Amino acid sequence: MFEIRKIQEQVLFKAIKSASSEEIASQIVYGEHHEDDEVWVKSTMLKLENCFDPSAVKQIRMNCQCGYGMDEKLALVKELMAASSSLEEFGSLEKANEAGLFCTDGELYLQFQYCPCPMLAKVDKLDSYTWCQCTTGYSKVLFEEAFGCEVDVELLKSIKVGDEICLMKIIPKGTIWK
Repeated sequence: MFEIRKIQEQVLFKAIKSASSEEIASQIVYGEHHEDDEVWVKSTMLKLENCFDPSAVKQIRMNCQCGYGMDEKLALVKELMAASSSLEEFGSLEKANEAGLFCTDGELYLQFQYCPCPMLAKVDKLDSYTWCQCTTGYSKVLFEEAFGCEVDVELLKSIKVGDEICLMKIIPKGTIWK
């Protein structure tokens, strides 16, 4: 787990530094030494929230996406696209549903029945959605690459914040099927 923590620290440091300065990034990420991942995650997110407005916090965390398993997920989304001709058809495919994708009222959603983040494995509950915004960054990169257009992603629910599922709305900003 120490290796995952180091990666998270480095990615978060880089994202904060690009939004502000090395000094602020250092204060937020390394300001207090916490051995426990849960304490580190919570205190670091609180410091981040206290230093930046909500929009900047979301952007910083979206820039922290790890990219883990991206190639195989991208291959799956492209396979699903090839097997469909609309968002509704895409979201109704059995393989899409098995991956947590579904379409309701013409809108695409991605859900997880469990928290996929290894950094949160020992975290019982988060105080805000801040940490989980990295998954919106991951999904944005994934779907923009697959759909070939800009995509917005809204985090609607998170298990670690107390919701029953993790849920995101995937909003394509362009034409996907021609």
